[in-house]
Amino acid sequence: MSTTGLLGGGWLTTEELAKLLCVDPSTLRRWRTARPVQGPPFVQLTSRVTLYSANDVEEWLASRRIDPRKAA
Repeated sequence: MSTTGLLGGGWLTTEELAKLLCVDPSTLRRWRTARPVQGPPFVQLTSRVTLYSANDVEEWLASRRIDPRKAA
């Protein structure tokens, strides 16, 4: 992983990302503690503070995109 541009894309808290994804914050917490880990990449700053890079979230969403025309 390159650290180039990590500070330029913005960061989201668990609550902010949950609102954007229309899921409960507990869903993101469950994804982080699942084995294997699920969801978008995150940074665990402390035991109570987790942040998500907006750039990472965009890449994660794009990787999950399904084009119905190509899925057949």
